[in-house]
Amino acid sequence: MQAKDIMTTNVVTVAPDARVAEIAALLLERRISGVPVVDADGRILGIVSEGDLMRRAEGETERRHSWWLDLMASSEESAAAYVKTHGMHAEDVMTRSPITVGEEMPVGDVAEILEKRHIKRVPVVRDGKIVGIVSRANLLQGLAAGANKGAVPSADDRSIRARITEILNQEKWVSHGTLNVIVTDGVVELWGWVDSETERKAFRVAVESVPGVRALRDHLGSVPPYVRGV
Repeated sequence: MQAKDIMTTNVVTVAPDARVAEIAALLLERRISGVPVVDADGRILGIVSEGDLMRRAEGETERRHSWWLDLMASSEESAAAYVKTHGMHAEDVMTRSPITVGEEMPVGDVAEILEKRHIKRVPVVRDGKIVGIVSRANLLQGLAAGANKGAVPSADDRSIRARITEILNQEKWVSHGTLNVIVTDGVVELWGWVDSETERKAFRVAVESVPGVRALRDHLGSVPPYVRGV
């Protein structure tokens, strides 16, 4: 399998001038742990993750260094740290020049990058523009799908996947940003979360409307009511 076979394609992104408070609310709303920052042409500039928002002045969580570390730090380092903890926009707090991969990179190589770099996700780009994200969860989903089928996606499988993701990316009833679709030998595997059984049924109807689909395996989890809006 390649990155394009397991990546999440309905990528939530923000502009460089997006406010930090709005980004935090977006991560909570979509139940995602990071969001790419892109320019007007869709080119990736950086990523804002939960970690980038953990040390903030307004939440009194900014890191307190010992006096001798502060003494040894250069003015540039001190200024950069201040921007990170006090900046109000994505471009102030994002991790710049993120590691990216191409669509055709084997999933084994993607897994190695995540492991060596100690990161949870990596953007997938085409001509410098983001087209998806591969997370650790996506790798596990791809592993599970491969173990079940014993095959790799064919050209027809990839065409089916593209059509399904195209449909789902246009639908407002898709409630979460972690949806993923994996297709092997005409069998569609859906991963992610739903807020209701009606939404689950809508996924089934959408998948079954695509020519070439032989079967659907539903791995969609249900979000408990007590965590909604948390």
